Amino acid sequence: QVQLAESGGGLVQAGGSLRLSCAASGRTFSGYRMGWFRQAPGQEREFVAAISWSYGIIYYADWVKGRFTISRDNARNTIYLQINSLKPEDTAVYYCAAAPSAGRQWPPRRLGDYDAWGQGTQVTVST
Repeated sequence: QVQLAESGGGLVQAGGSLRLSCAASGRTFSGYRMGWFRQAPGQEREFVAAISWSYGIIYYADWVKGRFTISRDNARNTIYLQINSLKPEDTAVYYCAAAPSAGRQWPPRRLGDYDAWGQGTQVTVST
């Protein structure tokens, strides 16, 4: 069973940076795609970025505009989301998600493209 555990969130001032981590366990993740989503208070969960575990192919939401960087460490079974120049509107719970890639289209930017989800990590950006 796939288990995902996010960490790295917290309270940060606007302009600062955070690196979120998602530790994956429960199976071998080659052939999987991993994604980051976020959900602000009162808002729907929205796609941020995705990465293919085996080939490192990356896709970002159109609104990301360079402040977010997704990466992976295969040896640690961990994916990361680096967020720079944080803004108050980045305040949200950030979730990682996973799904097998076989037979599925790319890019995986919908909630339904993923089978497993972590519990989320809160990011709060103050002015």
